[in-house]
Amino acid sequence: MTNQTFGYARVSTTDQDLDIQEAALCAAGATVIRSEKKSGTTAKGRTELQTLIEFARKGDAILVTRIDRLARSIADLATIVAMLEAKGVTLRATEQPIDTSSAAGRAFLQMLGVFAEFETAIRRERQLEGIAKAKAEGVYKGRPASIDPSQVKALAAEGKGASEIVKMLGISRASVYRALGA
Repeated sequence: MTNQTFGYARVSTTDQDLDIQEAALCAAGATVIRSEKKSGTTAKGRTELQTLIEFARKGDAILVTRIDRLARSIADLATIVAMLEAKGVTLRATEQPIDTSSAAGRAFLQMLGVFAEFETAIRRERQLEGIAKAKAEGVYKGRPASIDPSQVKALAAEGKGASEIVKMLGISRASVYRALGA
């Protein structure tokens, strides 16, 4: 049985394009390419990645264009690499000197993982700072309220129970209790 090279392409949003990654993976020798449009902040829910990991056999390789296409956190990266190593599957990247079949490739992979996680944390901090600034300036007020607490309170005053209010207004039980506590 010959060893195979599987490609994995990922973008975060549905309006992003996978074509460039898929072409690079194909040019680098990937015989099968699995693609998905999912956030890279967690490996959970990324079914195409899980399929590749389950399908790959000893001696096979999984190829990505860049390590941030695979994982954005050290924990996820370490978990994925450990699963691949346990199966005897190597990980390679087309745009970075990563090849887990060598010590240098593994070291470089770990360094890039640290930077990918750092970049994600910095981006999150900037987003939170921007939201806080917009709120302070009155530009951003958050999502408009979808539940009218006075309506919930009025129904409760009529003697309606939480379950009945939930059914009548089509809201969650937690929303009912939150409105009654406000």
